Amino acid sequence: MNKNQDLTSQLKHYFGFDTFKGDQEAIILNLLQGHDTFVLMPTGGGKSLCYQLPALLMNGTAIVISPLIALMKNQVDAIRQVSADDGIAHFMNSSLNRTALDQVKSDVISGRTKLLYVAPESLTKEENIDFLKQVKISFYAVDEAHCISEWGHDFRPEYRRIRPIVSEIGTAPIIALTATATDKVRDDIKKNLGMPDADEFRSSFNRPNLYYEVRPKTKDIDKDIVKFIKQNAGKSGIIYCLSRKKVEELAEVLRANDINARAYHAGMDTPTRTQTQDDFVMDKINVIVATIAFGMGIDKPDVRYVIHYDIPKSLEGYYQETGRAGRDGGEGKCITFYTYRDLQKLEKFMEGKPVAEQDIGRQLLQETAAYAETSVCRRRVLLHYFGEEYEEENCHNCDNCLHPKTLIEAREELKMALEVIRDTKENFKVPHIINILTGNPTEEVISHMHDDLECFGCGDQKDARYWNTVLRQALLNGYIFKEVENYGLLKLTEQGRSFIKKPTSFKISLDNDFESDYVDTEAGGTAALDEQLLSMLKNLRKKVSKAKNIPPYVIFQDQSLEAMATVYPITTEELKNIPGVGEGKAKRYGKEFCELIMRHCEENEIERPEDMRVRTVVNKSKNKVSIIQSIDRKVDLEMLAKSKGLDFDEFLDELDAIVDSGTKLDINYYLNSIMDSDQIEDIFEYFRESETDDIDDALDELEDDYTEEQIRLVRIKFISELGN
Repeated sequence: MNKNQDLTSQLKHYFGFDTFKGDQEAIILNLLQGHDTFVLMPTGGGKSLCYQLPALLMNGTAIVISPLIALMKNQVDAIRQVSADDGIAHFMNSSLNRTALDQVKSDVISGRTKLLYVAPESLTKEENIDFLKQVKISFYAVDEAHCISEWGHDFRPEYRRIRPIVSEIGTAPIIALTATATDKVRDDIKKNLGMPDADEFRSSFNRPNLYYEVRPKTKDIDKDIVKFIKQNAGKSGIIYCLSRKKVEELAEVLRANDINARAYHAGMDTPTRTQTQDDFVMDKINVIVATIAFGMGIDKPDVRYVIHYDIPKSLEGYYQETGRAGRDGGEGKCITFYTYRDLQKLEKFMEGKPVAEQDIGRQLLQETAAYAETSVCRRRVLLHYFGEEYEEENCHNCDNCLHPKTLIEAREELKMALEVIRDTKENFKVPHIINILTGNPTEEVISHMHDDLECFGCGDQKDARYWNTVLRQALLNGYIFKEVENYGLLKLTEQGRSFIKKPTSFKISLDNDFESDYVDTEAGGTAALDEQLLSMLKNLRKKVSKAKNIPPYVIFQDQSLEAMATVYPITTEELKNIPGVGEGKAKRYGKEFCELIMRHCEENEIERPEDMRVRTVVNKSKNKVSIIQSIDRKVDLEMLAKSKGLDFDEFLDELDAIVDSGTKLDINYYLNSIMDSDQIEDIFEYFRESETDDIDDALDELEDDYTEEQIRLVRIKFISELGN
């Protein structure tokens, strides 16, 4: 290419744009001059153009290494639109048959192909290495480069082999591109690709059009999501879940509620995935439910919301997934459902992995938890994580900024925390510092003799949650920093040392509490509850429970009554659509409750929101029927859980759903094989006398004599025998 050639005219010629965005022009010029280039550009910033345009202008074929087969097809289709020759771009991956692969190779060898997309797994095949040695390569583009780093959110071991293979095929400039990377990940990428001196281009991570919100994850999450989607009817959205099972289940719930939704995960066959992706891009589907682990790779500019059903494993992952909303600069709502229990589950999944991997995983999870629980501007927390400071006090586009909490003075507490970090030689992580502040003599505290320190217990008037808030906001305000490479040890900054000598005002807002199942309807909650009706339903439940001499929750659980007070079912058929109400309960108890609701609607002239009725799909579940039949045959429950591909916790969730909806299960054969009759009776009597069936309450009350598993199993027996 002639150095004087006008890049802007080439941009107009090929892509129809009049101007470059951000650093695009500088990046392209750098690559055209033959320099290794590192690009950090948020989703929607125009990363692809940074290698597509130079590939079209340079001699030879650019090799684009991408982890996503879906994205390859998407991008090849897009590039073919800018040329009359379909051979201008190809992909080479496992989805091609031999005839298609031969055509690709023929086009590349003849010089027709300017961009060849290759999966890292395909790049490592000996026959492909031999083929590429015959090709004039203009440059290598490593897309989604964070996959190289084990500190990244999508680590792929195959990516570690890129540099040696590139050296074997033939050296050419490398451009590495990623939408999310901390300093640690950036260094790791450049080192592994053998480009330590690469010119670096970093764009701002701020996406002002994206709205960030974190909601408590309660048992009514499916209902909350259905309502949200119906309030955003006709808009495109993506919902991320951690497991394939949940993806399938939620997609089914959405379809049952007349929402045009489809599942998308790596376990599906390629034609189905491809068709689903194409239908979403063409607006034939409104909602995609997908696994977090499987990158969507869909370049759709008008996705209006991204919902996280489960908390992601890292903030990099979260940022990239939310970044798929509002790429056209328009509305983009990012809603995340969070409960601390999900975090504990993710930590449990790490058990058995190498210790170093577990440690990295836990640190990434802690950062995600800090983001979810914070009460300060979410944009500020996100940008700080990626090394960018957001100076505004209020972004006006996140839940915390729209509903700010009252600030409280914490000058003395910050001084205490900084002194503890100093007195422990800046050599410990957050939990250890909090244990010293609260006077908690853990094994680690005692082994380091930190219980002998003068500051031990100096902050025992505040709980661990409060101290977590202080430390998180101290990090955000530059008094301390985390040494990421060294296991997340807390270090004082100069600003922190100055504060100890001369404290000034330090105001904090307490973190959000996601332990409670309470949903604040004013601060972005979901339920439009009829409080008067709910009170009447609870009174009726109390009356029925007295007459039958069983606890109220055995008849209907609180969340079932809350759903009734929201959607007003007046027939037993409608009642069966309420979460936790199956055919058995609807027949046994439904008549009185439906009559009460009907009277209330008539007396108060209430128009029932039929369109907002949330239908469940529990009763149609083949899994449910199969489980009931297996229990009737007295199949061992652990064997049964394994056969369904569930861990035992998930399996107990299935049993809970079955008995809560009114179906009787006889699990005595299994209970008698793992517990004494006295133990079973003890837990059974607890539930008979208790006003709640909450498992945590039962664990507290029974003073750790029993495991959570034992209590849950006896609860299933109790509900079955007394309620169903």
